[in-house]
Amino acid sequence: MGTTNILMAGVGGQGIILASDVIAKAAARHGFDVKKSDVHGMAQRGGAVTSHVRFGERVFSPLIPEGEADILMASEQLEALRWLPFLKPGGRIAVNTQRIFPPTVARGEAPYPDDVLDRLRAVDPNLIALDCLQIASAAGNAKTATVVLLGGMAGLLDFPEATWLELIEKEVPAKAREVNLKAFAAGREAAKGK
Repeated sequence: MGTTNILMAGVGGQGIILASDVIAKAAARHGFDVKKSDVHGMAQRGGAVTSHVRFGERVFSPLIPEGEADILMASEQLEALRWLPFLKPGGRIAVNTQRIFPPTVARGEAPYPDDVLDRLRAVDPNLIALDCLQIASAAGNAKTATVVLLGGMAGLLDFPEATWLELIEKEVPAKAREVNLKAFAAGREAAKGK
């Protein structure tokens, strides 16, 4: 088996690092060599966050080269578009349809493109596009939106559902376990058939 490359992108405070930790631990639990790299400079102030997760029989570098990501998981539309060059031909995309305006858009210096999902779908006709904020709110807490997206993306990997649930239970605080498990299940259900 070759290396599986998952690039995750989002905005600070959305839970990208938590989700990448769960993916990396799921891969390690199933006997894969795993490398992970996170970039979260100004993340706590709403800046961009990325996480590279690579796993396989033997992985030498934590960074995914451009054009080699098997899966692009983005918790915001424009972040998906920004990192699209990293996706390999035939790669899959899971995206939260939420829009978070970057500073240039918020200041009126640039428009937020209206056709982001169409552009993503042109690359991945089976695009997993979920309104994670709405699904998370219905599950009980809007802050679990990235766990909803993780649930939607999880179907692209061959790890048993029990592995995902056990790791989510371990990685989130006890008071948030139930709502996160519910959010993951809701995302997994919403992505079926996509």
